[in-house]
Amino acid sequence: MLHPTLRPIPHPTKEGKSGPALRRAAVLLAVSTLAAALASPVTAAAPAAPAPGAEALKWSNCATSRYPTLQCASLPVPLDHANPTGRQISLALTRVPHTAARSQGPLLVNPGGPGGSGRTLAGFVASALPKEVAAQYDVIGFDPRGVGKSEPALDCGTGHFTPVRPDSVPLDEETERANLERVKAFAESCQTKHADVLPYIGTVSAARDLEVLRTALRADRLSYFGYSYGTYLGAVYAKLHPDRVHRLVLDSVVDPAGVWYEDNLAQDQAFDSRHKAFLAWVARYDSTYHLGTDPAEVEARWYAMRTALRTAPAGAKVGPAELEDTFMPGGYFNGYWPHLATAFAAYAVEGDPKPLVAAYEKFGAVEPSAGNSYSVYTAVQCRDSAWPRNWNQWRADMWRTHVKAPFMTWNNAWYNAPCAFWPAEPLVAPDVTNAALPQALLFQATEDAATPYEGAVSMRRKLAGSALVVEEGGGNHGIALSGNKCLDEKLASYLLTGKAADAVCPAQPAPTPIPATRAVPPSAGGAALHGLLGFRG
Repeated sequence: MLHPTLRPIPHPTKEGKSGPALRRAAVLLAVSTLAAALASPVTAAAPAAPAPGAEALKWSNCATSRYPTLQCASLPVPLDHANPTGRQISLALTRVPHTAARSQGPLLVNPGGPGGSGRTLAGFVASALPKEVAAQYDVIGFDPRGVGKSEPALDCGTGHFTPVRPDSVPLDEETERANLERVKAFAESCQTKHADVLPYIGTVSAARDLEVLRTALRADRLSYFGYSYGTYLGAVYAKLHPDRVHRLVLDSVVDPAGVWYEDNLAQDQAFDSRHKAFLAWVARYDSTYHLGTDPAEVEARWYAMRTALRTAPAGAKVGPAELEDTFMPGGYFNGYWPHLATAFAAYAVEGDPKPLVAAYEKFGAVEPSAGNSYSVYTAVQCRDSAWPRNWNQWRADMWRTHVKAPFMTWNNAWYNAPCAFWPAEPLVAPDVTNAALPQALLFQATEDAATPYEGAVSMRRKLAGSALVVEEGGGNHGIALSGNKCLDEKLASYLLTGKAADAVCPAQPAPTPIPATRAVPPSAGGAALHGLLGFRG
């Protein structure tokens, strides 16, 4: 689920509670000495010369009240980079131009996914950075191939997430069969609608698109700032074109060693730990929510709610699978906790399902555009690397993980299960180990559920000379430009100078309960960013 992701290693919550921040920083410094020895040649084929798309981009005004200098353009790129003069597709772009006399060139920004649209992110990043930093860059957002306004945009079919879905936990053969039929039908629909493009939807192809974009921008080098899955896309581009990288910022880092099946298994455990942190927070505010002062008691009531919804879905919309969809965003951003707790309490204490249905519609229900983002998500992850084709392996791995992490294991499995039946042959994920880059900067929260902490350490080892800034005790996914002054200062300094060092920043305070009339509570920062990053990504 970066949208999903991650690999079965001890969750950072456990490590983070075993020692102080300085011990974690010492580990980071120790691994830095290993990085140079890990460099290896690019495992993917050398990129084709980007002849199509090399003409200068034609930018037009697409300003909004929030982003008054925003511009838009479209970029043709080869569908198949091995055949650059063949069929062309297009990428939708946005730009906030630099205003300083001296420019540091383009700064490409990506919100993750895979399948996330990055066009709005350009305006956000340009406005969130200090003015003197943003002024030096052309901040460029883009919809990767297949996404959003790029053409063709994938959409494998409607109805895949229509409630009420079968229970995600297959307690009987009938439930498992129903879920298998759903995911098989989705994979078959993708093949029927997009057989001509599915072999070319993947991270390596998307990274090659960025090189075409650099050429079209007439830039000798480009800078890149990616969140979540965007960290992997950036690392792959950097592996293919290390001499074309000016700055590289990776926030909430994918473990490149687990792409993608192993990454999802680790993510299951991390989300379970983060869900328990939410339930402990609810117990801390028993005077508000009246669900108990013992976290174990609150957890039991949450699972009792889940069981009740199996036979009587709330509002004929929220069954167990939809309940998980609703509470999963709390693992990405704790600013949603008060709203989720209010819905939980209304159902479990007052017997009122309406707030739970409203929470589902706000956080869990799939919007029309999600058909596109989920279609690209599956197309990329299923193509990037091999997934088990034997369903018995999935079943064994999920039940083993479910015992330890029941919150999202099976929900996440069905989200990714089309990959067990995907029509396009998988590729071999490139090794992103890189000793030829200028210094990169990584950001990571220790309790991040979507991209567990170990992934950042893994990437840190692979990118020689890179710096890792840790948000100690933080659990949100996507942390730079979300209100943490310590993190944001280090980002700004790096973008200005290209220099950074390993560091530890304290996490922002946890939220406090708010009136139920407030739909999405402001936390100590981050609501605007997380609205752009979305969930499962």
